[in-house]
Amino acid sequence: MCESMDDVTQAVLAKNDGLAASLRDDLTGRGVTVVNLLSSPGSGKTELLGRVLARAVERGVPVAALTADLATENDAHRLARSGAPVKQLLTDGLCHLEARQLRGHVESWLPADTSLLFVENVGNLVCPASYDLGESLRIVLMAVTEGEDKPLKYPTAFGSAQLVVLTKTDLAEAAGFDESAFLAHVQRVNPGVEVLRSCARGGEGVDTVLERVLAVRDGAPLHRPPLAPHPHRHDDAASGLAAGRVS
Repeated sequence: MCESMDDVTQAVLAKNDGLAASLRDDLTGRGVTVVNLLSSPGSGKTELLGRVLARAVERGVPVAALTADLATENDAHRLARSGAPVKQLLTDGLCHLEARQLRGHVESWLPADTSLLFVENVGNLVCPASYDLGESLRIVLMAVTEGEDKPLKYPTAFGSAQLVVLTKTDLAEAAGFDESAFLAHVQRVNPGVEVLRSCARGGEGVDTVLERVLAVRDGAPLHRPPLAPHPHRHDDAASGLAAGRVS
């Protein structure tokens, strides 16, 4: 009997989950905390990450970053200005990162003394949300220019976040952004998750993001989202959240 597409998808995700769990164990044993950053294109993710990296370097934190894109090394060049070790990962058209890709770069490149590794995932709130990378912390970012209903449109991404960061807050008034509605939508799909505000160019939120990450590195308890990326949960549960069927 031929396998259905759903069977194939589940098998791919299960294989990825196994690799991610192994990678998480290995990195934890080495004292490395991995932060997986997810967002749409244009959210300001690279700008904020660059500021966070620079602040970490200033404080003497052994930090590094991997940045993923379908093409170009533009983001790696921007992030390298922080002074942190940075590596570009080109996905050759793949719309997300997988644990096997991260493992290859960790084994061949990651500096030995690294305690924080930021992974800037491909700009996409769909595919990357389903793939555990072996991260310790998953952060989902969204710009005020994207509209306050994004959490309801992308419940898998927001429902798997352990921290949410609202970016480009200086543009909220011009964009007509309803922050109260946004916060309510976030809590609907991920009750109890913390939401931070940031304006990277003005410096707002940079230190707070770094402090939250350092706290996780140092053993602070993590928020437990309803769609935790490990163990893997699938989109039927996310659809239930978006419809208000999952408490």
